Amino acid sequence: MPSEPRVVAVTGANGFIGRNLVVRLNERGLAVRSILRETAPEEARRALSEADIVFHLAGANRPPKPTHFMRDNRDYTTAVAGIIAASGRKPVLIYCSSTKATDDSEYGRSKRAGESELLGLAMRGAADVAIYRLPNIFGKWARPDYNSAVATFCFNIARNLPIRIDDRDAPLALIHVDDVIDQWLSLLDEPLRQSGFVTPHGFYRTTVGQVVDLINAFAEKRSAGEILAVGTGLERALYSTFIASLPANGFSYPLAAHSDLRGSFTEVLKTPASGQISVFNAHPGVTRGGHYHHAKVEKFLIVHGHARFRFRHILSGDTHEVLTSADTPVVVETIPGWTHDVTNVGDEVMVSLVWANEVFEPARPDTVAMPV
Repeated sequence: MPSEPRVVAVTGANGFIGRNLVVRLNERGLAVRSILRETAPEEARRALSEADIVFHLAGANRPPKPTHFMRDNRDYTTAVAGIIAASGRKPVLIYCSSTKATDDSEYGRSKRAGESELLGLAMRGAADVAIYRLPNIFGKWARPDYNSAVATFCFNIARNLPIRIDDRDAPLALIHVDDVIDQWLSLLDEPLRQSGFVTPHGFYRTTVGQVVDLINAFAEKRSAGEILAVGTGLERALYSTFIASLPANGFSYPLAAHSDLRGSFTEVLKTPASGQISVFNAHPGVTRGGHYHHAKVEKFLIVHGHARFRFRHILSGDTHEVLTSADTPVVVETIPGWTHDVTNVGDEVMVSLVWANEVFEPARPDTVAMPV
């Protein structure tokens, strides 16, 4: 018989971090017990008492009254600790604190008080406690004008709304929500060595101005069919957050198709470092191309129909031919110094994806007409 899934209780489960975390916990097949403000006290008590792991995320960031900081960050944590101690289960407890816990402010004092309650719980042997003091955290589902400045910047720029910047050079320490959750989930697989503070890794150190410039660039390049290098690091995390902030009517955008009697050609995506992707089609019997390049390289993939590629070396006269179709995907690469063309040899419209290693520049096209 398979063992029962571990029970995971999450306070503040409908907040920005909580929603991201609960999705990831469900993906792992864990028995998640979400505890919200509206959860009945007895239901919350039962969830905490039965939990093998507790993520304590609930707290106040921007309460209507300053007195609510202590009520929501210290007093509620005290109540959570009391329920766990009474259960006798000794769960792993991960507490979401803040780097601002060291500040001499209502918020800072309340977070330190919550940390003290949980460290006391660990000292009594009632739980294994990991306290994470997080910097500005950002990612999908963050609320603008509440969770982080990044959420506000992304939301407003995605809607062409103004943003306010008091100091472009102000330092900013950021961490992406998925990076935090990855670190938390690792605690489910490896026992916590000792209770106490855990320093998260994966910080991005930047400035307010640099973040705003990046997000503005994402928006401007997107409307022009271009994209920056967004596959790693802060650029990847910020780009994902910006795209997740788009309104539904911004999920798509038009492209300009260049059409004539032969078919059409459309530039899909341009990059500063990795060339561009395009798509073109040709009607039955139509031949396109008939040119060579000195340095430009292209890769063709027929995604609909049948095609014949022909090549001729512009000096030796050597020839080569490739027959391909969407039924058996093959990448056909153009070779510098070989003139080439492609003919639709099927009965339907032929459609091809094309990658070029450089963005097309009309003033320097590196395309010389020459029949094959």
